[in-house]
Amino acid sequence: MSAPARLPSWLTKPLSDPEKVRPVRETLARYRLTTVCDEARCPNRVDCFTRGTATFMVLGDHCTRSCRFCAVGHDAPRSVEDDEPVRVARAAAALGLKFIVLTSVTRDDLPDGGAAHFAATVRAVRSELPESGIEVLVPDFLGNEGSLRTVLESGPEVFGHNIETVERLYETARPGADYRRSLEVLNRAARAGESVVKSAMMLGLGETTDEVARTLRDLREAGAEIVCLGQYLCPSSEHLPVERFVPPEEFDELRSLALSMGFSAVASGPFVRSSYLAEQSAARALEARRAPAA
Repeated sequence: MSAPARLPSWLTKPLSDPEKVRPVRETLARYRLTTVCDEARCPNRVDCFTRGTATFMVLGDHCTRSCRFCAVGHDAPRSVEDDEPVRVARAAAALGLKFIVLTSVTRDDLPDGGAAHFAATVRAVRSELPESGIEVLVPDFLGNEGSLRTVLESGPEVFGHNIETVERLYETARPGADYRRSLEVLNRAARAGESVVKSAMMLGLGETTDEVARTLRDLREAGAEIVCLGQYLCPSSEHLPVERFVPPEEFDELRSLALSMGFSAVASGPFVRSSYLAEQSAARALEARRAPAA
């Protein structure tokens, strides 16, 4: 099926004011940092930059995998910059962030997949901003349990790993990834018990409603407490086309379904992305953890 020719009305946003995003862009440039906001062409980046926040992407901007939905570059990865964790921490402090989201490209070329660098960044941010919350959004580390443990032991409040799509579409959309391996990563994090576990899915790639429901059940059984559901938007003609634009009322129905399954926080809507307004979902999930059992 070819991609729909025109965005529906619910997927349009007003033009931005460049002056409102300048402080964030200047800070990112000063500390020589990359954001997933820009690299993944997130439709919410102006909203986030205007609010004075951004999602830091460590370990470079070249991914070792070639997911067919993702706008991030897939060239040969760059060398790891040992001072990057400190630069991220100082930028977060300069922006006055109370909740910091860290993600990365997939680095299958590194023995630990970049886990030690992730952990070093969490510790650097914690040292600079001890009162702030931290969320990590990590790759699957090829299922390496030691790498996963390294990140978890750094103590992020939220541990995220995105399932991205339904199992049937993995071979098409995520070559190099494995649906069951991603569920196992989430389950291991949940069994560790310290961090709130989070995942996310894109809709509009050709999945069925039953497949979405099955994936939500798989995520919940794996131990995920937060789930995000958003509309896939095709970055270019070289990427997978959008098969369907999911209407807002369907996202509302899926939110109700996910809540009925026991997720403590659900973000579901056309513009939802796993890092967008992440502090709100984290707050709801952490509050649910503190609530006395019924």
